[in-house]
Amino acid sequence: MASSSKRFLKLATMTASIASKTVSNTIRNITSNETEKTSAKQQLFHDIGVQIANTLGEMKGAVMKVGQIASQYKDIFPPEVSKAIEKLQRQAPAMPFDQIKPYIEKELAQPLHTIFASFDETPFAAASIGQVHRAKLHSGEDVVVKVQYPGVDEACESDLKQVRLALRLMGVLKIDKKLQDQLFNEIQESLSNELNYEIEAQNLEVARSFHANLDTKIIIPSIYKHLSTRHILTLSYEPGESIQTASSWPQPLRNELGKRLFRAMGQEIFYLRRFHCDPHPGNFSFRENGEVVVYDYGGVKIVSPEIIQHFKQLISAARNNDLNALEDHMVALRALTEKNAFPPALYEQWLDVLLRPLTKDYDFAENSAHHDGVKLAKQSLKYWDLFRPSPDTLMINRTVSGHYWNLIHLKVHDNLNDLFEELIPPTDR
Repeated sequence: MASSSKRFLKLATMTASIASKTVSNTIRNITSNETEKTSAKQQLFHDIGVQIANTLGEMKGAVMKVGQIASQYKDIFPPEVSKAIEKLQRQAPAMPFDQIKPYIEKELAQPLHTIFASFDETPFAAASIGQVHRAKLHSGEDVVVKVQYPGVDEACESDLKQVRLALRLMGVLKIDKKLQDQLFNEIQESLSNELNYEIEAQNLEVARSFHANLDTKIIIPSIYKHLSTRHILTLSYEPGESIQTASSWPQPLRNELGKRLFRAMGQEIFYLRRFHCDPHPGNFSFRENGEVVVYDYGGVKIVSPEIIQHFKQLISAARNNDLNALEDHMVALRALTEKNAFPPALYEQWLDVLLRPLTKDYDFAENSAHHDGVKLAKQSLKYWDLFRPSPDTLMINRTVSGHYWNLIHLKVHDNLNDLFEELIPPTDR
């Protein structure tokens, strides 16, 4: 990893360049008409997004993770910026084994050969803050070893401040400063938790215990505590097929897997109130016996009972087409800035789009709700400032929408209404 001074210099250079671009854009467009100004602003945001993505993509460690987390909060950015930084989710640098090996030995206070009978030098997965290796214990058990990059946690706070400064320039963030503070505090907390594998181990144990009492076909890796530290996490090897492979399985099995995945995440949100909030398809695998394996509990969101109750009542209002109550709960959840300003007819169309996959026989491969939602968004654009990303609901929304896309990848075709009623019974709303 680059030194903290080099990282700081690279980020500061990026920030200065963005500032220069925004000033130049303002000067060039003093005499432009509104159409030209809009076009120039879209191009500016695109260029800024590309620059942020390219700069962060070159840098291992906390700063790239900050960019990845920011890309997951894409509702707070203009679409041009969101699209450009989305690619950060897919980039995965790896560190050479000769640098990783002494780090593992230092963390576990033993030579590698005394701990493991074999250890694959090439990681089978790599991400922004660490990489994962297959290994075998002397007892014969297959394990995976998650190794955090050395020094990645040291630059966390300064990296986040620099990225935030870059994003705030000239309104790249679409929200006011108070809401920015709340959201970036949440990003800081999320990043700190992901950098602490002891917290992830606790999250795994809680989730394993919770799901074991509800559905034995939800598989969560077990932890080898004596081979785990704040920076190393050794887990049982839990193989499964990718979502792409599972999408070719028979329709009844795909429906079973999709419903099991959606139920498990819903149970975490509405019952445990502590949920896995990274719905990336790579965090799940599937078995032909109907089991679903869930990986990576580094990203977990804890939600208060009050927020969950508002969310349930919001859903009840939506199902009953009670627009007044709907807006009351959206205001309470800090997702709506003004009541009685969004046309009721548009609300009703949006409710059909949003509830359709959950309340009717729905072909996720056809994805009609998404296609209708894209058309409806164009009609709703002039009212968009009424709505804002809420720190209370952002991760719930992201998790639910992410699993909607997972069901699309699985090509589920079923009626989820019974599952919807099971997760949020009318008596609970």
